[in-house]
Amino acid sequence: MDSGLLYTLFAIWFVVEWALRILALFVVPRDRKPTAGMSWLLFIFLLPEIGWLAFLLLGSPKLPKNRRDAQNSLDQYIIQALQQIARRWKNSDQLATAEAPEKYANSIDLGVALTHLPLFNGNAITPIADYNDTVRQIVDDVNRANHYVQIEYFILALDGTTEPLFRALEAAAARGSKVRVLYDAVGYRKYPHRQEMLQRMEKAGIKAHAMLPLHLPGKKYTRPDLRNHRKLVVIDGLVGYTGSLNMIQRDYHRKDDIVYDELVVRIEGPVVLQLEAVFLNDWLAETGQVVRESAMDIKQQLRPKGDIAAHVIPSGPGYEYENNRKFFASLFHAAKRQIIIVNPYFVPDEALSSAITSAAQRGVKVVLLNSEAIDQIMVAHAQRSYYDRMLKAGVEIYLYKKPTLLHSKYAIIDDDACFVGSSNMDIRSFELNQELTLTAYDKKFVARMQAITDDYLKRSIQINKKAWSKRPPRKQLLDNIARLTSSLQ
Repeated sequence: MDSGLLYTLFAIWFVVEWALRILALFVVPRDRKPTAGMSWLLFIFLLPEIGWLAFLLLGSPKLPKNRRDAQNSLDQYIIQALQQIARRWKNSDQLATAEAPEKYANSIDLGVALTHLPLFNGNAITPIADYNDTVRQIVDDVNRANHYVQIEYFILALDGTTEPLFRALEAAAARGSKVRVLYDAVGYRKYPHRQEMLQRMEKAGIKAHAMLPLHLPGKKYTRPDLRNHRKLVVIDGLVGYTGSLNMIQRDYHRKDDIVYDELVVRIEGPVVLQLEAVFLNDWLAETGQVVRESAMDIKQQLRPKGDIAAHVIPSGPGYEYENNRKFFASLFHAAKRQIIIVNPYFVPDEALSSAITSAAQRGVKVVLLNSEAIDQIMVAHAQRSYYDRMLKAGVEIYLYKKPTLLHSKYAIIDDDACFVGSSNMDIRSFELNQELTLTAYDKKFVARMQAITDDYLKRSIQINKKAWSKRPPRKQLLDNIARLTSSLQ
């Protein structure tokens, strides 16, 4: 090839690459966190063409306009419904009068501002830490359903563990109950018997829909890594479940020796209606249908079943703000004596990291419980890159002994507040995943959660600050690289 032509092509390529870099300075930082913006800019400056392609496909966490409109429409419906509920609540002599501690008033107000879902009194909430027992209790409650069953899971699979649930759902549909099932369009795909599972539900008259199905770039395009990570069950608006457990056998059909420990809460009382609101929101987004179960008596659903004050915090790219991150940080700032964080994936942003380390530095006992077993290598390395800072601030870090991976997701604040749900403490759960968290304010409930935590800690090893600082340079390098890539949101 002629050297002059080669020089011309090189000059054009040089100009185009620098034009892409300069354009990125105008586009990438807009409405984006500095850490994420810097990571994207670094990627684009190093590899302009590949970086821009990745940014166009993965750079926006927003849902399509039709999904955001569905969120806004249902938000208004929820506001109106809650106004009616509030009037009945206020005028009812049967409702419990328990109040959350005053120190959490700002956090509760924040939750209402973010989600429109207020604190509801009169709930009975029971933690379940046994995997198979959780499935059995859900099956028992589904078998008692008289009107409807709503189920939503990130991973839904048909196997020996979940077979009893599918039989219970089929039986509920056969006796006339409305059964609706939502499952993540990606979360269920790699597991066996998925076609058989869908065919069985269709044959039984169960209405099942995939959440966030993949679309090519266009009007309905969403980032392929935006997922619905929620786990919830609602039965007749009277009984609900949420937590970390996916509906699949305990080893997730893995080929290695990892099995999962989970924590789920069973709920009775008015706050179940907030779980149902989250389900109906997702159902509307996937089907375009607004569901109203007129067969149920709202007074029965509002009847108190205990004395626990609780509320639900849904979060995800359908909301304007990162609801879970803001709410978690608010509770940590309110802590006076202790914070215990149990979570498998801990990759906090600066605000949450600051809330945790600040608490430790002002004398609050802070305990972080992760897992020694690793099922996501990059997340595990990114997580470990934060340990130095945490240890220096006085945070106690424990690793749940392998091969069991502690998949439970909750935090205890002092002796009177605890949140439980599907949300990890990483950038994915804060910005990309649709998540669900239930927060309860009650000393007896927290005592039960503390007992479960104490049992977890007995099966864990504590990280020694001095030994951790002497890790091999190779591991430290991997941790730091993984930390940088975690910001590419």
